[in-house]
Amino acid sequence: MPHFTIEYSGNLDARIDMGKVVEMIRKAAVETGIFPLGGIRVRAVRCEHYAIADGNPQLGFLDMVLRLGEGRDLAIRKKAGEHIFMALSAYLDPVFAETKFALSFDMQINDKDTSWKRNNIHDALKVESVNG
Repeated sequence: MPHFTIEYSGNLDARIDMGKVVEMIRKAAVETGIFPLGGIRVRAVRCEHYAIADGNPQLGFLDMVLRLGEGRDLAIRKKAGEHIFMALSAYLDPVFAETKFALSFDMQINDKDTSWKRNNIHDALKVESVNG
């Protein structure tokens, strides 16, 4: 972990490059220095069907949830979250300038007793750094 899941209104595809958004989030997560590189995942899910506020089809949203493992204190989580949110918010400034838009970001802590994982990416990154 951390795993970022972005859900966004389909009308954003005409306004932003979601591939650049997920890469920007990945980089911002790395910059925080608190997440293991091999655990970072950023995914975006386009919502084809959605209704916002008064139903105006021009309204848009991007909602991001970060799921992360236990063990980081609140101050560290807040500092990392603010860094990531500010990077995302700044990237989306043009969307805010041209249309009505809602942006949200929440963190959720996974309970280690009810979270199962299998990942060999960490080991591969160690080998790459030794051989690289």
